[in-house]
Amino acid sequence: MAKDAGDTGPEKPPPADEAQLSTRLRRLGDELGREQARDAGNIDRGPAAGDASAFARGFRLSTELVAGVLVGAIIGFALDRGLGISPWGLIVFVLLGFAAGVVNVMRSAGAWPGSGSNRRT
Repeated sequence: MAKDAGDTGPEKPPPADEAQLSTRLRRLGDELGREQARDAGNIDRGPAAGDASAFARGFRLSTELVAGVLVGAIIGFALDRGLGISPWGLIVFVLLGFAAGVVNVMRSAGAWPGSGSNRRT
């Protein structure tokens, strides 16, 4: 069957509805863009359970703490053996190694005063 020129069937919506639909679509696109930008900003600051860089940073910080304690223990053990002051060298240097490890972790994490990259001593 032939359609009349004034016939507006379900295939062609009236122009007023088209304008409303495009306005709603544009508003939805703007809101979606703002949400994506907000989500992208939260990824860097929020907890990232599956983020490989956060895992690497945690591994590096824990390695610095363990390394400080191990170096202190090795120096203390060597002093104990060499000077015959067993167990005092080991005790003192393990504690000093622990303190040095904590300072290194805080410095790497940026929680230590003067740990900024632009400050030089």
